[in-house]
Amino acid sequence: MACGDLRSPVRGAGVRLGLLGGFALSAGGASVAVSAGAERLLAFVALCCNGNVPRGLVAGSLWPDAPERCALASLRSALTRLPAAGRAALEIGPAELRLADGVGVDLRDARSLARRILAPGAAPGHGGLGLAAVEDLSADLLPGWYEDWALLEADNWRSLRLHALEALACAFVGAGRFPEAVAAAGAAVRADPLRESSQACLIRAHLAEGNTGDALQDVERYERRLRTELGLPAPSRLWRLVAESG
Repeated sequence: MACGDLRSPVRGAGVRLGLLGGFALSAGGASVAVSAGAERLLAFVALCCNGNVPRGLVAGSLWPDAPERCALASLRSALTRLPAAGRAALEIGPAELRLADGVGVDLRDARSLARRILAPGAAPGHGGLGLAAVEDLSADLLPGWYEDWALLEADNWRSLRLHALEALACAFVGAGRFPEAVAAAGAAVRADPLRESSQACLIRAHLAEGNTGDALQDVERYERRLRTELGLPAPSRLWRLVAESG
């Protein structure tokens, strides 16, 4: 801090929440162990993008089967049991909670990346993005969490990242960056193996690279899955993609 600078340090500086691929809390780069209840509390507040979160909403969402008075008591107890890094991650008011300024959240960064890729006029194939961007868009949000609020946010994230991965794959093809195109389209397919648009991106990436055999295997594999899970054949337009490449 410069001499004479009396500004207070940002409360959440150095604290980071990981929500993609599973929950993680770190402070100063070091992992911090927290209880399952603390994980839910921190994740819920982090996922509420509108800033201040009423205590009643937090309590009712995390303890939905408890009477309101008991749920609020459970919330107060959970707040007192937070480790120091968890307390630093939150601004705790008498009626509301919010994520402290300076706290990093991997989902927030990944959402910004996805929106940048999908922005009108964006040219991600030429914008300095590469396999690191694919990796950032490849993780599920809080896998294995089955609370309604977590599932809703997971579905929203899945939809956003699938569109971004597909757009990224198409941009990489246009830029002649075929390995990255295959990686981006493959990540989209793994996220949703039944999604036709992702399969089409992967097929086009293989064809653009000159790998007709791989593209044919893509269609055959997709058809087997469709027949097994839905009793449907692969759409004829996917077969035509391969046929027309010859």
